[in-house]
This record gives sequence, structure tokens and C-alpha cells, in this order.
Amino acid sequence: MPQIDLVEETFVAAAPEAVRGRLATLEFARRLWPDLRLRVTQDRGAKGLRHAVSGDFTGTAEVWLEDWADGVIVHVYLRVDPTGAAWSPRRALRELHRRQRALKSVLWAVKDEHEGGRRPGEPARR
Repeated sequence: MPQIDLVEETFVAAAPEAVRGRLATLEFARRLWPDLRLRVTQDRGAKGLRHAVSGDFTGTAEVWLEDWADGVIVHVYLRVDPTGAAWSPRRALRELHRRQRALKSVLWAVKDEHEGGRRPGEPARR
């Protein structure tokens, strides 16, 4: 099991095509993880991208987009180990929490952008 095993899911109530056009890109993955070197290993088209991670960390990353109801569930995975010696469990947990907070900030900004002033229970904007 990798030392950093981040899994996040966020629902965006918006037209799947609009969300895909923004998130199924290498640029979006680099926005999520600006400090990681990413290489696309699988382009899944409308479903997103899988990446190999290298540099200070090694492992894999993925943004998977799943159509659901009137929007999209954005699944994000980052499974990496620090390059070199293993970290203490406490340090790895701090890094996981730091990355979770940064990821949520980016995903919530995407929700705000696509959902605008939509109130809970209202249909997604098209």
C-alpha cells in the first residue's frame, strides 16, 4: 500500500460535457498537483486520464469522470510513495491531509464555477 493514498469524490451538478472539457485534461491534473511530474499513461477520453507520477514521489494519479444523474461524479486518486527513504506514518498522514485540503479547494472552485448560484435540489445548469 502506498504511503500517500488519496481518494476523493465530488459531485458536480452541471452538463457532463462542460465538466469533461475542463477536467479530463493534463492541465487540470497539473493544477491539482503542481509539484508532481505527471506522464499520461492512459487517456480514457470522456472518462478522464491516468498518470504515472515521478520526481519527489513515485506512483500513480487519476482523474475519473463518471456521469451520474444530472451531473458528474469526479473521482480523484493519488497513490504515491516518497522517493528515497520511507516517511514516518505521522509525516505521511500530514502530507495526505495537506493534499486533501488542496484538492478540495480546487474541486470546490470547479463546483462553484459550474454550478453558479444553483440551489440544492434544483436541476443542473445546461
